Amino acid sequence: MPRLPLLAAVAAATLAQPAAADPLADFGTAMKYGLPLAAAVCAARDDRLEDFAVRGALQTVLVLGLKTWLDGTPVSVRPNGEGKGFPSGHSAAAAFGAADLAGKCFADDRAAGIGLYGAAGLTAASRVHAGEHTAQQALTGALIGFSFGAADFGIGTEGASFSVGMRF
Repeated sequence: MPRLPLLAAVAAATLAQPAAADPLADFGTAMKYGLPLAAAVCAARDDRLEDFAVRGALQTVLVLGLKTWLDGTPVSVRPNGEGKGFPSGHSAAAAFGAADLAGKCFADDRAAGIGLYGAAGLTAASRVHAGEHTAQQALTGALIGFSFGAADFGIGTEGASFSVGMRF
């Protein structure tokens, strides 16, 4: 039963994709949804869904706010010339889910942490590979998501904290 969130992420990654699709880009899109979904399942199981939802909503508002506020500036220009590229929302969502899972659901499982953070890193790389974001835009999105995912605001729990998992 403790592997349920990880299984949900794997299931999301294996959804059928068009034959001509780019596998790395498809993986990144699957992780954008799969990692936060798996983290939500774990948060519900651990009775911390309210805190998870608040952190997720704030992360999303921050990313969308920055995209809107900085649109038209050089930092927000995507490699294809379009705007609203800063920061990467795919990278933020995947890192949010990975950090929540690694820090709260698999805190003592280094292999799970490596896999989860690796999946989030590949999601960021997929956005650069697809030409949707620069490396800086993808990294900034990942850092925002990681920060909100590793945090615990203490809503409905014993207190606020910050946990990245993978203790050494």
